[in-house]
Amino acid sequence: MGSAVKVARVAAIGLGLLAGMAALALAWAEEYKAGPIRIEAPWIRATPTGAQVAGGYMKIQNTGKEADRLVAGTTAIAGKFEVHEMQMVGTVMKMRELDKGLDLPPGATVELKPGSYHLMLMDLKAPAKAGDTIKGTLVFEKAGKVDIEYTVRGVGGQSGQKH
Repeated sequence: MGSAVKVARVAAIGLGLLAGMAALALAWAEEYKAGPIRIEAPWIRATPTGAQVAGGYMKIQNTGKEADRLVAGTTAIAGKFEVHEMQMVGTVMKMRELDKGLDLPPGATVELKPGSYHLMLMDLKAPAKAGDTIKGTLVFEKAGKVDIEYTVRGVGGQSGQKH
């Protein structure tokens, strides 16, 4: 194989990688708004067939001058939606539902991520498959309801970072 063919193949691979990275960056940059509330890059971790729960994650920013609270939500795949937190109690990681929802102080950004605040999507009607998008809603105490779409990431998925 000639060196020109090798260079062309390397260039094609490089362009493919760049296109894939650009698509991924766009998916991570998804943003939704409800009044002063901004929701960035909502995602759900993929689940195996038969799983009954999934975790949901995103960044939520309150750009307003008043506190708000994430109080409820829905997804197309889950019968039940809860907001949870995880925290260390001594040497044990404990998870609990936030009965009154997730507080969003004015000017604050709260990240829902593995090992911290997150959504618990329960009574799954279907598995969450990597690469899929799943429709849902979030309900805020003051800002109201906003429709969003979650991107499903692989089992090892982590919070999206803008690059």
